[in-house]
Amino acid sequence: MSESIAAFGNFLPVRIRFGDGVAQSLRDVLAADGSTRPFLLIDAGLDRIPQVASAIDGIPWAGRYDKTPGEPTNTQVDDAAASLVAAGADAVVAIGGGSVMDTAKAARLCGGQGGPYLRFAAGGVAYEAPEVSLILVPTTAGTGSEVSGGAVITDEATHLKRGIASPHLRARHALVDPELTWGLPHNPTRDAGVDALAQAIAGVVVTARSPIGNGIGLEGVRLAARALPAVCRDGSDRAARSEMMCASLLAGLVMNISDCGSEHSIAQALGGMFGIPHGLTIGLILAETMEHDRRAVPELFERIADALGAPADGTSDGSRAVRAVRALLKEVGFPVISSIGLTEEHLDELATNALGDYFITVSPEPWTHADVVACYREALAITAR
Repeated sequence: MSESIAAFGNFLPVRIRFGDGVAQSLRDVLAADGSTRPFLLIDAGLDRIPQVASAIDGIPWAGRYDKTPGEPTNTQVDDAAASLVAAGADAVVAIGGGSVMDTAKAARLCGGQGGPYLRFAAGGVAYEAPEVSLILVPTTAGTGSEVSGGAVITDEATHLKRGIASPHLRARHALVDPELTWGLPHNPTRDAGVDALAQAIAGVVVTARSPIGNGIGLEGVRLAARALPAVCRDGSDRAARSEMMCASLLAGLVMNISDCGSEHSIAQALGGMFGIPHGLTIGLILAETMEHDRRAVPELFERIADALGAPADGTSDGSRAVRAVRALLKEVGFPVISSIGLTEEHLDELATNALGDYFITVSPEPWTHADVVACYREALAITAR
């Protein structure tokens, strides 16, 4: 007889619209919310994309903040919050990748309760229900930030990723439009897609897992494993773009229902130190973190292997899932960790930083400092996929 299912709860009140062209409903969504002074937070230059330009055209924006490329920083959050307050906005619309959406969540928080951002990152501050509506429109298929209640921001002084999380950070609306990813270049497509895959995998195996999350996470794994190689081969494959966008959405949902895992802590230490895109850091260590975690819950990694489409090979220890992910990383041309300049001298500091991050605490298998160093070292030993 198996054990009873552990108690769990679930409440994700984000109104989701998914499908080709749904970004064009932005005016209707703002009107239904009664917004007359919306504020736009957008990736700089993104309005050159025709679908984005038509979605925002004619809306009476009270203010605008164009985010420069790169991972979001506490200074950017504080600047965006100040602009938001000065505009007297009654809604925030964020259009872009996960960095822009995380910036918008944090800026709305700081604008409503008073900054700076780092006082929230330090903990001990109660989050209040926001008065300003938030509408998120992703243009990459990766983080699922449009439905998550978290934001990860880089502290410019320490170069550490400083995350916050609360149900009050969630958007009121998510407009998830695959058309907005049609022109995304190969590398951002690849990196964001691997991030989505990693989030879906983690949501199935972390200690906060639940039957609802597992169902969503395994479907996210299935879609990502099929769609990611296809969009990397041919970025104009609209069906694959749609599947990848749905996989990203599901990955965002399962991240909220359960959590991210060790792969995010170990990757975020890299991102803080080297200032490289989040999705890239995830793929550099994904298989190695899976190799560690599979020992604790091999049966769940076997289900992940099935969702990845890995054929049975006589093993039952979860290693099949690791091999399938390694094969996928090779198929999409993912770089190796030495390509970012990582050397043996970085490993001790990186391990300390990774162990200070929340997500590693919900891993199905506890991590020691030596384990994290060994994980980085294993990735460093790979010279080619």
